[in-house]
Amino acid sequence: MADTERIQHASRTARGAADLDLGSAAIDQLRSRLGDIAENTVSAIIAEVPGYTNALAGPMGAKIEGAVQLALGGFLKLAGSGDPGAPLAPALEGAYILGRGEARSGRTMDALLAAYRIGARVSWRELSGTAVEVGLPAETLAKFAELVFAYIDELSAASVAGHTDELATTGRVRQRYLQALGVSLLHGDPVDQLTSRADRADWDPPRTLTAVVLPNAQVRSVLAMLDPRTLRPEDDLPELQDEEAAELAVLLVPDAEGSARSALLQSLRRHQAWVGPPQPWTTVRTSYLRVIRARRLGLSDSPDAPIDTERHLAALVVTSDPAALHDLRRRVLSPFDTLRPATAERLTETLRGWLLHLGHRDAVAAALHVHPQTVRYRMTQIRDLFGATLDDPRTIQDLTIALAGPRHPEAAAGRGSVESGSSADH
Repeated sequence: MADTERIQHASRTARGAADLDLGSAAIDQLRSRLGDIAENTVSAIIAEVPGYTNALAGPMGAKIEGAVQLALGGFLKLAGSGDPGAPLAPALEGAYILGRGEARSGRTMDALLAAYRIGARVSWRELSGTAVEVGLPAETLAKFAELVFAYIDELSAASVAGHTDELATTGRVRQRYLQALGVSLLHGDPVDQLTSRADRADWDPPRTLTAVVLPNAQVRSVLAMLDPRTLRPEDDLPELQDEEAAELAVLLVPDAEGSARSALLQSLRRHQAWVGPPQPWTTVRTSYLRVIRARRLGLSDSPDAPIDTERHLAALVVTSDPAALHDLRRRVLSPFDTLRPATAERLTETLRGWLLHLGHRDAVAAALHVHPQTVRYRMTQIRDLFGATLDDPRTIQDLTIALAGPRHPEAAAGRGSVESGSSADH
C-alpha cells in the first residue's frame, strides 16, 4: 500500500506491549473474552452513534465485530510475544482501509472518531474487568491501560488518514455532486433531474427527507449524530436573504419519521433549530419552505427544544395568506375600533382567552393572571360591543381564526408584505 510509510509509526506501542508482562494465563483469559468484547463494542456504537445505527444493524455489524476482535487479538498477541519488533502494520493498514471506506459511505470523520471513543471505552471496561479477575497487580494494570488506549489512538489515527485521503480524491468530486443535488432539491427541480443528480453523486435516495435549519456554528456537533446521507447544500439557497444565508445552515435529513423523528428532535435539544415535516425526498422543498416560514413567524417551543413545525400547523395555516388574515381581523374586531388602544388590547386578549378556554372564567383568569371578576367585567363589555353576534357560530369561527395567528400579521408575511400598522388598533 502506498501509505504504509505513514502508518509504520507504531513501534512505540509495539515496544511497550512487548515489555508488558501479562502472563500466559491472563493472555488466554483475555483472548477468550474477545468475542463478547467485540459484540458489546458494536452494540454500544449502534446505540450511541446514530450514523451507524442502520449500517451496523445488518451483515456489516458482524464484519465490524470481526475487525474489532482481530484488532484486539493482534494487540494481545503482541503483548504475549515479547518481541519489540513485532509489526503492527497489518492492523493499522486495516484501520486505514476502514477510514477510506467510511468516507466512501458518506460518514463523517466526527462519526468515525466517536465510534473509536466508544470502542475504547467499552473495550477497556471489558478488558480491565477480566484483568482484575485474573489478579494482575495494579502497576501492570495501569501500564496495560496506557498501552490499550495508545493502540486504539494509533488505529483511529490510521483511519483518519484513510478518511482524509479518500475525501481528497474521489470524495471531493462526490461532495460537489452532493452539493448540486441538495441545491436542486431546495429549488424543486423535476424528478428526472433529481434522480440523475442522485445517481451521479452515488447517493442512495431515502423514502423521505426532512428540512432542518440552524445556525452555521452549530452544524458540526449535529452532523455526527445524523444519517450519513444527510445533505448540506451551502450555495444558492432559495428564499433566504443574503444575511440569512450567511449565518444559517440547511440540512436535509433522510427518513426522520416516527421514532426516528423523535431521535432527530432529541439530538437537536439545546440547539436553535427549526425542523420541517418529512416529505417524499423529491418534494423536500415543501419541508424547507415551511421551516423558513416558521422561523420568520417567530414560532417557538420550550427554550431548550428545537422548533417542531408539526406542533404549529394551525399558526402556519392561518398565516398562509397574511393579507386575508389582516382583512379578517380588521372586520371581526371592528367593534373595538371606538376604544382607546390600551383598552382594545386588554379586551382582545380577554376574548382570545375566552375562546381558547371555551368560556371557563377561572381558566381565562388564570391564563391572563387576573381575578375571575375582572374577566366577568371585561366579557360584559365585550358582549355590549358585539351584541347577539357573539352567539353566532360563524362569528365564533371567524374570531377563533382571527385570533389564532401571530398578533402582528405583517410578521407572518416575513418582510412587511402586508399593510403596515394593521394591528395597531386591536
